[in-house]
Amino acid sequence: MDRRSFFKKAAVTGAGAAAATVLAAPAIAQSSPKVTWRLTSSFPKSLDTIYGGAEDIAKHVAAATDGNFTIQPFAAAEIVPAMQAADAVSNSTVEMCHTCSYYFVGKDPTFAIGTAIPFGLNARLNNAWFYQGNGNTLMNEFYAKHNIYGMPAGNTGAQMGGWFRKEINTVDDFKGVKMRIAGIAGRVLEKLGAVPQQIAGGDIYPALEKGTIDAAEWVGPYDDYKLGFYKVAKYYYYPAFWEGGPTIHAFVNLEKWNALPKAYQAALSDACAFANTNMMGKYDLKNPTAIKQIVSQGTTLRPFSQEILEACYKATLEVYKDISATNADFKKVYEDQVAFKKEAYLWMQLSEYTYDTFMMIQQRNGKL
Repeated sequence: MDRRSFFKKAAVTGAGAAAATVLAAPAIAQSSPKVTWRLTSSFPKSLDTIYGGAEDIAKHVAAATDGNFTIQPFAAAEIVPAMQAADAVSNSTVEMCHTCSYYFVGKDPTFAIGTAIPFGLNARLNNAWFYQGNGNTLMNEFYAKHNIYGMPAGNTGAQMGGWFRKEINTVDDFKGVKMRIAGIAGRVLEKLGAVPQQIAGGDIYPALEKGTIDAAEWVGPYDDYKLGFYKVAKYYYYPAFWEGGPTIHAFVNLEKWNALPKAYQAALSDACAFANTNMMGKYDLKNPTAIKQIVSQGTTLRPFSQEILEACYKATLEVYKDISATNADFKKVYEDQVAFKKEAYLWMQLSEYTYDTFMMIQQRNGKL
C-alpha cells in the first residue's frame, strides 16, 4: 500500500467515525430524555419513615438516570388531599403518588387487597406474593381499569391495633365506638357494632382530642409516638389483625408509565423495591425504642383478647363472602392470595415461627 492510498483510506475512516459519532448523539439523547414528574404523597413530611419512601424513590431514580429522570415529592395536601392521591394519578393531575391502596376502598373493595386485608399476609409473605406470586400481575390488571400502574414501595410490618379512650375487654365493648380505621377492617368492626371513620393521618390527633372519634389506628409505635396519640388516648391495643404487613404503593398514571423508556421503567421499579425494603428496616429499628417511650408516658398496653380475635375472624370471613358474591375482581384476587397463604403458613410455622418463638423466650429470660 502506497502512502497516498493509506492516507486516503485513513481520511475516509476518520470521517466515517466522526459521522458515526454525530449520528449516535441523537440516539443517546432519545434514550435518556429529560423527564420531570410530580409525586403526591398521602403522608405528612413529619413522618420521616413512611413519607421517606417517596424521597427514597426520587433519589434513586435520579441517581440511576444521571439526573435525567427527576421526581419531585409533595406531602399530603400540598397538591391534593391525602385521600385523593389515586384520583390525581388516574386523571393525570400528577404523574405519580405514594399511598395506601386501601384508602380507595370506597371505589372498589379490591383496592384493599393491594395494601392489607383483615387476617391477610404479613410483610414477608406480602413481598413473596407480590414479587414471586401473582400479586403484582393480578393487582395491576385491576389497577389498569383505573388508569393506574402500581408497584410495592414500602411496608410497615404488623401494625398496632390502635388507641382507645376506654378499655376493650369484650366484643360488646366495640358497640358504638367511633373509630378511625382504614380499608375493609371498618366493615368488619361495623359487624361488631363499631362506627368506622376514614380520616387522613394528619387529622387523627385533633379528632381524638376533640372527641369526634373514640379510637384510632394508624401505624405503630414510632409514628404514633411522633403524632402524640398517647396524650389523648390511654389504651394502646395490639395487634392490628387487619394489617399484618401492609404494603404502601407507588401509583403511576398508566399512560405515563407506558410512555417511559424501558431503562426509566427499570430505574423506577428498582427504586420502589428499595423503598419497600428500606421502610421496613426503618420501622424494625425505630419501633422498639418508641414502644418503651410510649409506655413511659403512662400508656396502658393491652392485647386484644382471644374472644375478640375469634369474633373478628368470623366477621371477616362473612365480609369476604359478601363482597365476593358481587365483585368478580375482588373474588379473583382474594382467592389467589388465600391459596398462597395456605401454603405459605404451612412452611412459616416450621421455620420462622419456631425459630422466632425460641429467640423471644431467650429475650424474655434475659439471655440475649
